[in-house]
Amino acid sequence: MGCGVSKSNQFHKNSGKAIKSAVLIQRWYRQFVARKEMRRRYTWHIFQSIEYSGEQAQIKLYNFLGYLMDNFTPASNERNLISHIFRENEVCRDAEWERYFCYKNIEVPDLYSGPHLTFPLTVEQAVGLVEAFRNKKQLHSRYVLQLLLETWKQLRLLPNINRISTCHSKEITICGDLHGQLEDLLLIFYKNDMPSLEKPYLFNGDFVDRGKDSIEILIILFSFLLVYPSEVYLNRGNHEDHIVNLRYGFTKEVLSKYRMHGKRILKLLQKIFSWLPLATVIDQKVLVIHGGISSTTDLSVLARVDRHNYNSALRPPKKRHQRVAGESIDSDEEAGSTNKVFQRRPSLTSPRTLTRNSFQNRSLQDFSDRLRANTVEEVEVHKRLPGPLGPENDTSQSCESISSEDEWKQILDLLWSDPMAQDGCVPNEVRGGGCYWGPDVTEDFLNRHNLQLIIRSHECKQEGYEFCHNRKVLTLFSASNYYDVGSNRGAYVKLGPDLVPYLVQYQASSMIRELSVRQSAGRSERSANKVLREQLFAHKSDLICAFKKFDSENKGRVSLANWASAVESVMRLGLPWRIMRSQLVTGRSADSSIDSSIDYYEWFNELAIKGANADHIDQSLLETLYRHRSTLETIFRIVDADNSGFITMEDFRQTWKLLSVYLKMEITEEAISDLAVTIDSNQDGSIDIEEFMEAFRLTDKKSRLERGRSMFMGTATDLTKLEGDPHI
Repeated sequence: MGCGVSKSNQFHKNSGKAIKSAVLIQRWYRQFVARKEMRRRYTWHIFQSIEYSGEQAQIKLYNFLGYLMDNFTPASNERNLISHIFRENEVCRDAEWERYFCYKNIEVPDLYSGPHLTFPLTVEQAVGLVEAFRNKKQLHSRYVLQLLLETWKQLRLLPNINRISTCHSKEITICGDLHGQLEDLLLIFYKNDMPSLEKPYLFNGDFVDRGKDSIEILIILFSFLLVYPSEVYLNRGNHEDHIVNLRYGFTKEVLSKYRMHGKRILKLLQKIFSWLPLATVIDQKVLVIHGGISSTTDLSVLARVDRHNYNSALRPPKKRHQRVAGESIDSDEEAGSTNKVFQRRPSLTSPRTLTRNSFQNRSLQDFSDRLRANTVEEVEVHKRLPGPLGPENDTSQSCESISSEDEWKQILDLLWSDPMAQDGCVPNEVRGGGCYWGPDVTEDFLNRHNLQLIIRSHECKQEGYEFCHNRKVLTLFSASNYYDVGSNRGAYVKLGPDLVPYLVQYQASSMIRELSVRQSAGRSERSANKVLREQLFAHKSDLICAFKKFDSENKGRVSLANWASAVESVMRLGLPWRIMRSQLVTGRSADSSIDSSIDYYEWFNELAIKGANADHIDQSLLETLYRHRSTLETIFRIVDADNSGFITMEDFRQTWKLLSVYLKMEITEEAISDLAVTIDSNQDGSIDIEEFMEAFRLTDKKSRLERGRSMFMGTATDLTKLEGDPHI
């Protein structure tokens, strides 16, 4: 009996220990999962902050340059530097353009081992292009121009909104952003088969930029479009825009792969992008668009717009003028025009219209001085309206211009907008263009147009897709490993006659298959932290000022709490800085023996980008280099009008003057000259753009995250610098 009681007590004691152990394990596991989820979220937040701030910086730069174009003297040197990106050449007849793009005088050498094309294109040739690009071969420029010309002719036959049906096939496959990642497209074709009469496809924009194989993706998609014009459909994305391409790599890619005829190829692609359809409706119930909608989106308006007038969706088209006989198609017919119908928006989300009369005969230096003095005359500030801009009694704006302004806004919203969880429709100030729209706007739009689902792309999602607005909006993103290897999956969707989405996920990198889930997450986190450390170093001056507010005795140290508070006050990223301290603060700067304080001067020495050719360079100039490197490179690409990769010393100085006016900061002639001398090592009087960016470690070829992204993170100071001044 006693033995039985003893065993029973022992059993209960062991059971109690087992339960306690289970509770401890469960608690530990929950904490582990919570920490893992938190780290995943802040890693993703870093990725998206960098991406969206880059887009915002690009839009602000473009509108700033457009503002200079409107207000500079037509013959000024500064205006000539940037005028070529604002040319309006649509007044030329199609036949004139076809002569300009003629490929017949381009010979294909006998040594060429790539694919050969004949037209009309065959299925075998389209499949052959896929295999050739899989094997890293390049299509000759003669065939590229010929293929693009045929594509241009085909697109001009299409409506603004394609309307297709699933009744003739079992299902249609829809793909989201590819962004130049050929590996993803090849994997989709492997899993789902190539386009055919039985396998229709719809590609939903953003075929180019950021990835290294954008031109190959375009060639493949265009070839299948020509072979199967009733089975392959293409929607325009916000990156099918020559202004956006200047920053995010596509322009650079084409010029590097096709040095001889790259300029003509880019010009023809600019025409093609403007003719891409804006939307597709499936079975009269599913709308497929790249970005999104707004409270004013109207498909009947979009069906009537002259979409080819919008070479760039970032600004409304100008009024067309009759071209002077004999004028070159590369001339700037708007250069001397003062009768401009549209006044360009300095900010797409906060439009401000400026008068022109007081800006004639003005130089860059004069304009810069006026900015600093804050004395620009006759300024009118207009709030963002759903309709046209400008005062009602402005007789200079005709009915035609008002209609075009409204059309432009419709296209801008279609390509740039994002959904949000809250009701309403507000300007998308994160990207700088389009809007955020809520579930109430979705419900109203679907009811008005008798639709049941919106499929859109435009946003990277960790699983490759995401439903929102009561599953009435589906975001689809097909570029896997977008930010870094393992950062996200790609996805495509199949729609059958029942219109129920069937989603397929994948990851295209062979490297990811060799990594465990933990290794993959760790790699993405390290990549995000690396770039974040560079961002912190790029904002050194602002951060030191913030630290000194907590360092009243000027010891060069701050507590962990004050360090976190100061960093957040500058970066405005909403990150858990105290928890991230172990990833961001290492070495001697994080001496735990001194009240867990941080030596912020030593910390910046640890953050400094190693190996940069920064000796004898003004430190404020160096910080500007790192903070605004993508903006600087974009200006370089604009100034390099002949796409040679080189700019003169004088153009180099003018580039820095443009940047200084844009940033509203002093950059002395002496500092610019020192910088130029440092780079021009062979003293030939020209600057190699690539060498310049490399010399200061302004490019990181190993990082997907940095490919085409801006170091302009969007701090409180940076983002309000221009917004606070009604004159910009």
